[in-house]
Amino acid sequence: MTQYPAGPVAGDERHPTQRGAVIGLGMIGRHHARLLQASDRVEFAGAVDPGGDRFRAVHQPELVLDSIAELLDRGPLQFAIVAVPTERHLPTVRELAAAGVSMLIEKPLAATSETATEIVDICHRAGVLAAVGHVERFNPALQELRQRLLEGQIGRLVTVSTIRSGPFPARVQDVGVVKDLATHDIDLVSWLSDSKIATLAAQTQHLSGREHEDLVLVIGALESGAAFSLVVDWVSPTKVRRTRVLGERGMLEADTLTGDLFFYENAEVRSTWSTTQQFRGVSEGNVIRYALQRREPLLVEHEAFLDLLEGRRDPGVVTLEQGLEIVQVAEVVLASARTGEAVSLAGAAPGH
Repeated sequence: MTQYPAGPVAGDERHPTQRGAVIGLGMIGRHHARLLQASDRVEFAGAVDPGGDRFRAVHQPELVLDSIAELLDRGPLQFAIVAVPTERHLPTVRELAAAGVSMLIEKPLAATSETATEIVDICHRAGVLAAVGHVERFNPALQELRQRLLEGQIGRLVTVSTIRSGPFPARVQDVGVVKDLATHDIDLVSWLSDSKIATLAAQTQHLSGREHEDLVLVIGALESGAAFSLVVDWVSPTKVRRTRVLGERGMLEADTLTGDLFFYENAEVRSTWSTTQQFRGVSEGNVIRYALQRREPLLVEHEAFLDLLEGRRDPGVVTLEQGLEIVQVAEVVLASARTGEAVSLAGAAPGH
C-alpha cells in the first residue's frame, strides 16, 4: 500500500502554497481549473489543452498552453490534475512523473488493468504522490451515510444498492458505462461498507449502437455477507443518483444530486388484528432528513489531495492501489456479462 509521509500535527491549519495545473479542459477539467484559480492554497500555473479553452474556464488566456512541455518550461510544478480522456492517461502520467510532478488522476485510473498497473509503477518509481479522482467519496450525503453506517446506526448491514442513470453523455467515447460510471458504484459499495466485493454477476446491454455497453446490472455479495446491487445506464431520460444501505434497524438513503440524506427507521408496531400477528417483518417508522453542510464534492476532493501533498496524515484520498482495484473489478463485471457466469473475486486484487 502507498505510504504517505508524516505531516503537521492535528489542528495546524497553516497551508503552504502549491503550484499546480490542469491537463485537459473538458467537462470535468474546466471545473478543476475553476477551483484551482479560486484556491488560496494553490498558485495556478496554467492549463494544457491543444483544443484550447472552449469553456473559457481560465481567467488569463496566456495560461492556456498547448503542451505539458510548454507548461514545465514556465517553472517548477508541484502537481497537476490529469483530466484528459482515459486513453491519454498513461502518456500524460509518464511525462509528468518524469518531471517529478505529483498527480490527481481523474477516474477511471485507466481503461485496462494492465495500463493501470503501469501507471501505478511509473508513479512509484518516480517517487511522486498520486491519487485517483473518484469524487463521489466526497459527496456530503455519502460521507455522512458512511459515518452513520460504520457507527452502527442501522445495525447489521443487509444490502447496499445504487442507481446511477441518465441520458447518454456525448463527451465519453473511449469507454462504456461500466468503466466510466459504474466505477463510482464499484468503489462506493466497498468504501461505504468497509468490505470488499466477494462475488458478482452482471448483465450489459448495447442499446445505442456504439461499440461500448450503455447499461449494466450487477448483483453480488460483499465479504461481510451483505448483498449489493448496481443499476447504471446511459439510456434514461432523467438523471438519477441514489444510494441505499439497508440494515436490521432501518435504511439510509442518499440522493447525491441534491446532497440529501434520509433515515427510514424500522418501527416496532403491535397489531391486534389476528390475521397479521403471524408476520414478523419490519414496519414503517420515523423518517428523518438530515441537515448537512453541502460543500462542493470536487472542492473537498481538492482539499484532500492538497492535504496529501502537504504530508498530512490520512488525507482520505483514493490511492493508486484502490484505483487499480476498481479497474480490475470493472473488468470482472464485463467478463461476467460476456460469459453469463457469476465470478468470485477472492484474492483477485489488493484491498481497500
